[in-house]
Amino acid sequence: MIKSSVSNCPVPTEQQPLNEYEELKISWLFRDCTLNWRSYTTKIAWIWGLSWLVAGPVAAASFPPHKGVVQFILCGAAGASVGLILVLVRLYLGWFYIGDRLFSQTVFYEESGWYDGQTWIKPQEVLNRDRLIVSYEIKPILRRLQFTFASLAGMFLIGTIVWRLL
Repeated sequence: MIKSSVSNCPVPTEQQPLNEYEELKISWLFRDCTLNWRSYTTKIAWIWGLSWLVAGPVAAASFPPHKGVVQFILCGAAGASVGLILVLVRLYLGWFYIGDRLFSQTVFYEESGWYDGQTWIKPQEVLNRDRLIVSYEIKPILRRLQFTFASLAGMFLIGTIVWRLL
């Protein structure tokens, strides 16, 4: 954990937005978003491929591969994409939440439980630092995830067109 440069910060260490960001950045699923494009794409492809373990048998039950190969592939690909979309939504919401906490001028925190919430107003130096992190670290990740969603939507559109042409 990174210690805050502000010594009078009342927010518990684990609830400070900078520390939450550092924890998210090293967590096993969220760190994949910080990889270079090739590694990121490989991880996304692995998730999609593993989703085929569920989608493949369902697609085979609906469209037996020996009777309709194209329908089987399109149905399985769409089904596997559902698992990928769920993972991508989780990634997007996690990064968006941390970005929002860092960008906000105030920090809501709990001292000992849900019933005693407090709000701390960030000093200008902390606010500037946090907003720089959002601009240069988190926004590119969110754009990457949005591009991934758009690519999936494009693939769904292409799959729908191919399905209609059959």
